[in-house]
Amino acid sequence: MGLNISEIIPRRELDVSELKGKIICVDAFNTLYQFLTSIRQPDGTPLMDSKKRVTSHLSGIFYRNTNLLAEGIKMVYVFDGIPPEQKIRTFRKRKEIRDLAEEKYKSAKDDEDLDSMKRYGSQLLRLNDEMIEESKELLEAMGIAVVQAPSEGEAEAAYLAKIKKEVYASVSQDYDSILFGAPKLIRNLTLARRRKTVSGYVEIKPEMIELDKVLNHLEINLDQLICLGILVGTDYNPKGIPRIGQKKALQIVKQNKSPALIFESIKEKMDALSDEDKLDWKEIFELFHKPNVKNEKFKFGKIDEKKIKKILVEKHEFSLERIEKQLEKLKEIQEEQKQKDLGKWF
Repeated sequence: MGLNISEIIPRRELDVSELKGKIICVDAFNTLYQFLTSIRQPDGTPLMDSKKRVTSHLSGIFYRNTNLLAEGIKMVYVFDGIPPEQKIRTFRKRKEIRDLAEEKYKSAKDDEDLDSMKRYGSQLLRLNDEMIEESKELLEAMGIAVVQAPSEGEAEAAYLAKIKKEVYASVSQDYDSILFGAPKLIRNLTLARRRKTVSGYVEIKPEMIELDKVLNHLEINLDQLICLGILVGTDYNPKGIPRIGQKKALQIVKQNKSPALIFESIKEKMDALSDEDKLDWKEIFELFHKPNVKNEKFKFGKIDEKKIKKILVEKHEFSLERIEKQLEKLKEIQEEQKQKDLGKWF
């Protein structure tokens, strides 16, 4: 879910090599859900160990991030804290989608329809506390920094990218990040050229979206962009305003300039919303304008080979041979960093 303004905003293709030596803040939940959705078995179920514990997220964390670390990228994973009350509607909608997907998955299973099982199986999983904590442990064991946000991880990642000079960009698939004021947003951060989806493989390329270029291209300011997002639909009002698409929303915010005038101009449409979909635009605007964020410190640790093996091999039965092969890559990265740090003294 989340904001979709893909038709109207400029972006450029990003070569991962551009990120060498840079620090990026990753929206952890967004990324972990990508792993749960894409790393699956032929029948749509996630990867699991012999005790039926889900391991898709751990596989994604270890293998994708090892490759990104090998490119010289430093990552900070930012985890969600307590969500704002306004997101309850989104959670309710997601539960409805999961419940419907579960019914369709069972039906597809009875019919032995593998394609449908894949499609609906990807919508069933959600992160639980154990999966979240184990993800943090594995990331830290890999030398990747972890930050706990007071509220929305996406907002915190955008905030850190905005206030800390050493942070180059935030990383998320959701466009909401730019509404939170992220100066640079990276999407599709992977070295793979293709991504597995329920309908097959699609070509993917990392892309960079820069807030100042978005605002210049659209000829609006950030307040207007936030209003545009609310009209189209954000995580806090997923359905948006009926019959207002991206281009129509842009036209409305450019004609009316200020937030008050923008929403006054569509008062009839707002009043016509069902009780379930009614929204307080001022509350949603403030969630983007003044999110609950904190100037959190972070540090990059050392690679803990023993802990990585304990989590992946001993507990979840990953292949020791494959893990050791990747660990060799991680140790090379760590040694290279040591040499760089040593060189600074001479």
